[in-house]
Amino acid sequence: MASKYDGLARIIIQNVGGKGNVISLTHCITRLRFKLKDESKANTDILKSTDGVVTVIQSGGQYQVVIGNHVPDVYDAVMAIGKFQAAAQDGDEGGAADGKKQNVGAKLIDTLSGVFTPVLALLCAAGIIKGLLGLAVFLLGNSFKDTGVYMLLYSIGDGFFYFLPLMLAVSSAKKFKLDNFTAMTIGAAFLYAEIKFPAIASGETVLMTLFSGTFLETNIHETFFGIPIIWPSAGYGSSVVPIVFSVWFAAKIEKFWKKIIPDVVKNFMVPLMTLIIAVPLSFLIIGPVASWLSSGIGNFCQAIYNISPILAGALVAFLWQILVIFGLHWGLVPIMLNNYQTILYDRFISTNFVASFSQTAVVLAIFLKTKDKKLKSLAFPAFVSGVCGVTEPAIYGITLPKKLPFYISCVVAAIGGGLMGAFGVTKYMSGGLGVFGFPTFIPGEAAIAALGITDVLYDIKMIAIIIVITMVLAFVATMLLYKEDEPAQVKAPEPTVLEKKDIAGEEGTIAAPITGRVIPLSEVKDEAFSSGALGQGVAIVPAEGRVYAPCDGVVSALFPTGHAIGITGTNKAEVLMHIGMDTVKLEGKYFHIKTEAGKTVKTGDLLVEFDMDKIKEAGYDVTTPVLITNSAEFVDVSGETGKNVKAGDVLISII
Repeated sequence: MASKYDGLARIIIQNVGGKGNVISLTHCITRLRFKLKDESKANTDILKSTDGVVTVIQSGGQYQVVIGNHVPDVYDAVMAIGKFQAAAQDGDEGGAADGKKQNVGAKLIDTLSGVFTPVLALLCAAGIIKGLLGLAVFLLGNSFKDTGVYMLLYSIGDGFFYFLPLMLAVSSAKKFKLDNFTAMTIGAAFLYAEIKFPAIASGETVLMTLFSGTFLETNIHETFFGIPIIWPSAGYGSSVVPIVFSVWFAAKIEKFWKKIIPDVVKNFMVPLMTLIIAVPLSFLIIGPVASWLSSGIGNFCQAIYNISPILAGALVAFLWQILVIFGLHWGLVPIMLNNYQTILYDRFISTNFVASFSQTAVVLAIFLKTKDKKLKSLAFPAFVSGVCGVTEPAIYGITLPKKLPFYISCVVAAIGGGLMGAFGVTKYMSGGLGVFGFPTFIPGEAAIAALGITDVLYDIKMIAIIIVITMVLAFVATMLLYKEDEPAQVKAPEPTVLEKKDIAGEEGTIAAPITGRVIPLSEVKDEAFSSGALGQGVAIVPAEGRVYAPCDGVVSALFPTGHAIGITGTNKAEVLMHIGMDTVKLEGKYFHIKTEAGKTVKTGDLLVEFDMDKIKEAGYDVTTPVLITNSAEFVDVSGETGKNVKAGDVLISII
């Protein structure tokens, strides 16, 4: 079934270097995450200028195309148009055969995002349910816990967190290329042991104690052929790190057995031999070591926080949005999840909560202050998205390009994070983003009992107050410090429609959209155009700053900066007019759009005006390629060069 994002999907695939350049593709909340064989083949500037693409980030070994809240629909369209197989979504370990070798940091970020992205939405949903149920118990009393409503809904929230190892087993299997059901069996073994072996779980019989007197102290209750079975004090329910490491190890084992086991018995012998080695070693070595690592990370975070809660909170909140820009925040998400499982709360990483509200308040101030209609139209949707916790549209579309608003957002977020540290505000579970994250500051039963909490609503009350303070500071600072760019001076308006006599644009021809001198594409000082990679056509060195419709059709692509426009003609030609080289960097300055996307136009209708002299003064070449981007669908695309044309003259012939 056709999607309204099919056109955008084609542009994205073409400008990441084509299907053959894609190793893998996944997506998170707002961005497509490509792993490319050669990132130099991607046309980053073109993608950044594409209507529907917020920006492009190259970080962590990934080529990230930021889309916004509708990224799942765009992802589906890209997968369908590119005819990518499901396996193309799986992670890759960066082997040289598939592309450049990733460094350790990039590989770690890529792995973490691949493992945790698929379960993030459900983590949010389950956290909201648990938080709201905790609030209901506080308001209605403990008797509410005995009702069918509570038990059924709690089974959704708590059930997901308890069986989180199973969920992570599936996403880890995709990342490390292990059979899904083999990975789930390992996760099930961890959880089943807690249910089936009460001597291990309850500690009725102690055979020996390891690492006595340290945070690694562990009582041994059972052995496996004489080898101690080290059972972590927190168990494996809701755990994060042990299952990820275990699946990674099992993937290595499975790969080995696939090579040496005969095909006739491979179907059952590979999983058998994989599990019989991976599961015992997971219980005896991998799980315990990973659990100790988890406890160490939790204690380390708490130790840093204890040195200076204010400084720790301010630092995390200040850096969070900067990390989001490069997709590096994934390195901290597992630490936060680990803290929830090992110490039942998080005060360190969770100070990032204020950052989205700071960003949102800045955008609201810009929305109210700006007189730029285009900016105002972008700001309000970004504000709504920010309230819901997704700030990429605000960051990439508004605050980061203008710099000062982004700085204000980060500084004020640091103030909010410092206040969270000063008042010891605690987050007890993963949950929703933005306003949907408030229930995560309500402690659950285990946290209340273990931490001796008396005021269940303390944290949610404090975070609400801090959020209000943060938003007010960000809003006021932006209203006082942000100044609009001076609007460009334009010449007196000219007629909006060409005279219709002797005009080109009939079937088989494309009219000149600009008056000027025609040159071959090979003379354009940009390889993306001169090579013909984007389509056949010609270029015009403009003599005046007006662009007209080159044929009857529909405005199929209109870039917010006004520097490029696409027309899908009734003659089936897809015409792209790109005004100048690198003029996207002007961010719309000196360009004035006279039409809108989706509008039906006639040959000669005025589309865009641009101040040619000001653009030249700014140091940009105004040469304008006129391309037939679907040239492959025609037998011939040709145009006469080395001559002067007036807008409306025949420019290109198509067969």
